[in-house]
Amino acid sequence: MHSRTDIDTPAKSTGAVIPLARSPLLLLALVLGVLAVLLSFTIPQPIGPMFWDHYLYLDAANRIRDGQIPSVDFFTPVGALGYYLFAALQGIFPNGQPLLLASWCLLLVSGPLIALVVTDVQKRSTAVAYAILLPFLVFSALPFNTGDFYPYPGSDGFGIYNRQVCQLLYVLAAALVHVRDRRLLVATVAGAMAALFFVKITGAVAGTLMCLMAFAAGRLPFRSAIVAGLVVIAILASVELALGGVSAYLFDILALLSVNDGSLLPRLLQAASLNAGLLIPAGLLCLVLLGTQVAPFAQSLRQLGKGPSMAALGRMFDQPFIWLAAFVVAGILFESQNTGSQAFIFLLPLLLKLAIDEVAAAKTRPVAVAVAVLALAAALPPATAVVQKSARAWIGAVNNVPLESRNLKTMGAVNVRPILALRAERLRILYATERPAFDAFAKTGELPSFLLYSDFDFQTGWLMNVDEAVDALTAYEASNGVRFRTIFNVDFTNPFPWLMDRSAPLHVAIGADPFRAIPPPDENVRAALEAVDVALVPTCPVTNVNQTLLSLYLPSLETAHSRITLTSCYDAFIRNSLKPAANTGG
Repeated sequence: MHSRTDIDTPAKSTGAVIPLARSPLLLLALVLGVLAVLLSFTIPQPIGPMFWDHYLYLDAANRIRDGQIPSVDFFTPVGALGYYLFAALQGIFPNGQPLLLASWCLLLVSGPLIALVVTDVQKRSTAVAYAILLPFLVFSALPFNTGDFYPYPGSDGFGIYNRQVCQLLYVLAAALVHVRDRRLLVATVAGAMAALFFVKITGAVAGTLMCLMAFAAGRLPFRSAIVAGLVVIAILASVELALGGVSAYLFDILALLSVNDGSLLPRLLQAASLNAGLLIPAGLLCLVLLGTQVAPFAQSLRQLGKGPSMAALGRMFDQPFIWLAAFVVAGILFESQNTGSQAFIFLLPLLLKLAIDEVAAAKTRPVAVAVAVLALAAALPPATAVVQKSARAWIGAVNNVPLESRNLKTMGAVNVRPILALRAERLRILYATERPAFDAFAKTGELPSFLLYSDFDFQTGWLMNVDEAVDALTAYEASNGVRFRTIFNVDFTNPFPWLMDRSAPLHVAIGADPFRAIPPPDENVRAALEAVDVALVPTCPVTNVNQTLLSLYLPSLETAHSRITLTSCYDAFIRNSLKPAANTGG
């Protein structure tokens, strides 16, 4: 992929100075400035499938402001970096729509890292620097996944940390493939790998595979690899010494593995099939590149056999088809653990390099055309998917109606199709009045709809129920002269403490999926639930998921709490000392 000169010798400065008006760094600064302006206002978003996933950031940020430490004080399904970045950005932009805050907060880290890459690349080619930067900005600015999980257009409020991993992998790939300055390479690799670890551990695994590929090919020299590794270790050690966050995070990972014991092979096949539109041309490109490099590859194998050395090993691995195959394997491994992502966007910097190098070196026009066409075919699907989905969602929202709410703060800045808003209201009534029917669904282990949590009407109705529940909690406090200091929601997400400026109980997990993200409650969890002031139980509709979740927590709630009907769509376990004496035990 590279000439040996590119790999083995440091880049020499040309002394050229790029005018500010032409510098990609100016575009980066302008885009970041525009996004900051947009966060200064509350911009309603069209409601979308699994929209409530990003409410986890509200819960986590509220806990962090209360002094709780992710993984140390409460169980998290992923790393803590995204939550801290969200909390910081929310503090700066309190009016920012939460989905946009969650989607753009990573730019606090990825923005400076991509700037390092662009700083180096623009010394040799402004066009290539723009070609690296523009896709990064598109994927970072448009908060959408590359895959479709629902037929109607809406905002992708789920898979945000998976998108963040892919954006970090994009920066890492751009550095490994394009950056020549050793200091900038070390800084970018170390920063990206540390961030990947603290966003999602599987992202760090994928990044490690990419770094190993670059190391084996001689693109990441031994000394640079060691320095970058030591920087990452120093960052991890500092976090561990200051907060205990690294060991606690690793224990959370082990706990997740204990409740996710499914076979890896079906997940790998699923990841490959979901991204076949990209992987097929990438695979064909691998074959074309192998065909054009048979003789050099065979020669490198013979040289390695005659005299094994790091240089000979590097020449063997530094083949375009091996680079592409290694990056594809890293991507499949990462995507096998995901629902929602910007899958394989980190192939773009590599495909750009392959197109530039291999087209120029092609001995025949058909080979050059084949490489260019296949590289483009592999690069386009993620970009076209994200742009198309964003256009459908925002253009389709022109006729949407805003969700009316009293207590939802910026979380309620959403809009929905009028017919779905009406459907949500009608279903709320049915869920409440025909509860035995939905109890029957739950008892048989079925949801009322196979895509219930993706249904826009469910997500809309859920927000209506929360708004109504806050009214009921406030009314209960006023009529009984009490204040609920700690609030828990026996559901996937718990926005109530943030909405009411209260606290969430310590130790209890966020992102409560009882089938794959919640380990059995330990003593700390049980004690925290026994002490919680109020625990809410959603009933519109009753589902097998919430029933399973309640079964985990019920032994800790039923001893010191009494269950009441709070609203037509919420029951509440209220701590007995906060109930009127006449009703205690009732």
